[in-house]
Amino acid sequence: MGLSDTDWLDVCRRAARAAREAVERVEGPAERARETGRGEGGDTTLVVDREAEDAVFAVLEALDEPLVAVSEERGEVALGGGGDVRVVIDPVDGSLNAKRRLPSASVSIAVAAGGRMEDVAVGYVAELDREREWWAVRGQGAYCDGARLPALEPGPLEVLGLETARARLLAAHAEAIAATEARRVRALGSVATTLCLLAAGRLDAMVTLRPVRAVDLAAGQLLVTEAGGAVALPGGDGLDLEMRSLLLAARDGALLARLEALFA
Repeated sequence: MGLSDTDWLDVCRRAARAAREAVERVEGPAERARETGRGEGGDTTLVVDREAEDAVFAVLEALDEPLVAVSEERGEVALGGGGDVRVVIDPVDGSLNAKRRLPSASVSIAVAAGGRMEDVAVGYVAELDREREWWAVRGQGAYCDGARLPALEPGPLEVLGLETARARLLAAHAEAIAATEARRVRALGSVATTLCLLAAGRLDAMVTLRPVRAVDLAAGQLLVTEAGGAVALPGGDGLDLEMRSLLLAARDGALLARLEALFA
């Protein structure tokens, strides 16, 4: 994979566990929602974001491995002198869910041997409201809690996942959403979690209604492709904080092409 002999899946698991514990220590919606500034990714940083990120970085720093961490809050940080390995982190994907104690917030960590999505070798997503974990290793399939996910197969568009689903954006894209002919839509509030549910066949497809960042999707997109699904990033696929792209994903290529015709 172009990586060291480090057990990166174990690293991701330990980092996510530390992040979950850090978030749980922040009590009450008011404290969780307290703003601490603006992260390098451009969004407002909440206490839950900062605490989770600090926990993840503590695990990475203890490795003493040469790598570049790309995180929503701190930006790009060289650890151990830097190197070709990139660890792409969203410490809390779904901060609004986390601060309101709603389901679907998650920790998303991707480990890559280079600077593009095709270089991601390990993708790991851990849900914060429950101890459920998802992961994929390139060439070895996608998993949920240790069970390998069955291969995705072509099928009808029954349930469509929508992300970054602000009311104004939903209204602006209403015609395109209707044109998908999906029977139902779901907006969970976490790109990473939505991609995991697509990889598991619980959703049939997903689209974002505005460009999202590498930290949101780097881990989840590997789960989808390792489960046999298809992903499109028409705006670019760099593993950095400058990357902004719509994300379209589906259980098969034909369904993805339908979505691209409507949204890309």
